[in-house]
Formats: sequence, C-alpha cells, structure tokens
Amino acid sequence: MGVLALLTARAQQAPAQKPTDAPGAAAPVKVEIANSKDLLAYFEKIGYTPEAWQAGIREVPRVYIADIPSQWRQKGSKELPVIDKKRIFFRVIAPIILRINELIMAERDRAVPIAERLIAGGTVSAEDDEWFRQLATRNGTLGFPDDRLDAVRIEETLRRVDIVPPSLALAQAASESGWGTSRFADEGNSLFGQWSWSEGIVPAGQRSESHGDHRVAAFESTGASVLAYVRNLNTHPTYQDFRRKREDLRKRNLPVRGPDLVDTLIGYSERGQAYIEDLKALMRQNRLEATDNSFLRKMEIVFLVPKASPER
Repeated sequence: MGVLALLTARAQQAPAQKPTDAPGAAAPVKVEIANSKDLLAYFEKIGYTPEAWQAGIREVPRVYIADIPSQWRQKGSKELPVIDKKRIFFRVIAPIILRINELIMAERDRAVPIAERLIAGGTVSAEDDEWFRQLATRNGTLGFPDDRLDAVRIEETLRRVDIVPPSLALAQAASESGWGTSRFADEGNSLFGQWSWSEGIVPAGQRSESHGDHRVAAFESTGASVLAYVRNLNTHPTYQDFRRKREDLRKRNLPVRGPDLVDTLIGYSERGQAYIEDLKALMRQNRLEATDNSFLRKMEIVFLVPKASPER
C-alpha cells in the first residue's frame, strides 16, 4: 500500500506497510500529537519551522495528517494567535498537496513521450498504449479504454494530467474550510467546499428552492479531499480555462504558479470576482507564492495521529 492509499484511509486504521515514494524507506511512523503545542514542538524538532522557511529552505517533510481532529475546531485553533493558526494549517496541508502533485507529475512524465510519439504517427508498446488509454479514461477524455484515441483526445489528456500549484490549493483550502475549522472540515475532512447531490453534509439553513438537495461532499481523509479537488480542476468543464492557461505556461517553458492561474477559477464560487480577489489577498498576505517552489523531503513517512486520552 503506497502513501496515497494510506492518505485516503484514516491513518489510525491503516496497516504499517512500506511506502512507495521513498525507496528503501522503513514502514510509516506514527507520531502521537495531543494538542497544538505538541504539534509545534514536533515541527521544531524536525526543522519544519518559520525560521527555516524564511531562510529559503523549501524542503517540506513527508509528515501527513489523514484526519482533521475535532479538537482543532473546538479548541486548538481558538487558543492560538492567528499567525500560529495559519502556520499550522499551511504546514499540515502542504505535504498532502505536494504528494498528490508528485504522483500526478510521475504520470505526466510517462504520458508526455507516449503522447508525442502517438501524435507524430509513431508506435508505442502494447503496455504503454494500454496504460495511456487507462489514463485517458480516468481523466474523462475517453469513455472506454478501447475508444478511438485521436490527436485531440491525446492532447486533452495531457492538458488534464498536470499539477495544481500549491499556493493556489493552499489559498482555496484556507478560504473554503476556514483554516480547517469549518463544520464540513471537522465532520468530513472537506477542505475545498465541493458539492455533492447524493451523500454528504447538509449545510445549515439550506435553501432547497435555489440549490435543490445539495450537500457538501465528505471524505474519508484529507488526502481523498485533496485528490478530489485536483481531479475537479483537471476534469470539470467549468475549469477549461484553468487547464488551457496552465498548458500555455508549459508550452512557453514557464513555471506553473498560482498567481498566474487564479483568475481562471472565477466559476469556482458564486461570489465570482470577489472570491478571486479574496484568493489573491490570501496568497499575497501569507506569501504563498513561495510554496510553488517547495518539494517533499526524502525521508521516512510520518503520520500524525491524535494521542489517546488516558483511561479513567
């Protein structure tokens, strides 16, 4: 079971197995955290600090939290200065976003040469052909793996298999979840306010005449929430401009940065341009653009889990 599988199940229930993203590494380690003070002390111990960040260190440890603890909403976030609340939120969510992006880039690195050969009229191995067709199907450019795979669909697949800049993902997570303190984040690890029309959490005071039986999607873990968010931006018709702008940056050999893409997400919220301006302010005020240069440290995998209360 790889780290993505571990992230998309609650860490407390996940068996300790060898991760796939750190060759030769030991099984994931679980570190018990009782409160925000413990968390800050652990981050200090491993050098994951504001001072390191301000010194230009962009290496982020592979430290994951699979489930947002209720204590964060009910008590922890309220006892901290605002700056510490923000720092904890960003440092907890960033590794998850980076890991999802890392997995996507591994797919993209394999997909690009295959796509280039196919578009040029060349041939690929049966294994590569099947793999690319499965990739296209998962990303919605083929209905079934044996559908006709033409140049238009190949190019659209590459357009969809790419990262979401960490600065943009972090700003949206902070905005949509109230720094992880919303009821939806607490009850369903919902970090990005995604809707569901089947199962999920019913918003308080829902107006059925305007939205029908809409609910906020709930997720088994933080990793599942981030993965669903990235897939949403990479596949939903509303975000076609986002994907085309990102593709344009790639073609011009420019970095994929949040500030360059944020304007394309005007359809994400009913608030429209006001929502975009809030995201820009979040990125600017919290200096999030620097996270677009961050990367995961080569190290053992660590899962942060709530410390069990002593029995009475």
